[in-house]
Amino acid sequence: MTTETKTTHTLNDLIEIARDGKDFYTEAAGKVKDAELSALFTRIAGVKDELVRSLSATVVAAGGKPADHGTVVGSMQQFYGKIRATLGDTQYGYVAELEESEDRLLKAFKDTLTDSDTTPAARQEVQRLLPQVQECHAVMRDRKHAMKH
Repeated sequence: MTTETKTTHTLNDLIEIARDGKDFYTEAAGKVKDAELSALFTRIAGVKDELVRSLSATVVAAGGKPADHGTVVGSMQQFYGKIRATLGDTQYGYVAELEESEDRLLKAFKDTLTDSDTTPAARQEVQRLLPQVQECHAVMRDRKHAMKH
C-alpha cells in the first residue's frame, strides 16, 4: 500500500466515524425538547463537521478521495439511539448513545496515533485534531454522568 493510499484509508475511516457523529448530533438536536441540550448537540455537530472538512482536505492533499458517507455501525447506533430515546427518557437516551459515539471516535483517533503504519501526514493531522475530539468526549461523558445521578 502506498503512503498516499494508507493516508487516505486511515483518514477516511476517521471521516466516516466523524460524519456518523455529525449526523446523529444534528438529528438529536431536533428531537430533544431541552433548548440548552439542543444547542449543545448543534455545537458538537459543528465540531464534527469541522473534523470532516479538515480530514477531507488532508486526504485531498495526499492525492486521495475523501469518504462521502458514514459507517454501518454509525447508522445502527443512530437507529438504536432513536429507539432508546422513544422508549425511555429521550434526553438521556440521546446523551448515552452520543457518548458512545464519542467513545468510538476517540478510540479511532488513538488507534490511528498508535498504529505504526500511520503516515507522518496522517499522524500530524490526527494529533492536531485530537484535542477537539477529547473535549467533545469529555463534555458528553460528563453530561451522561450528571444525568444518571
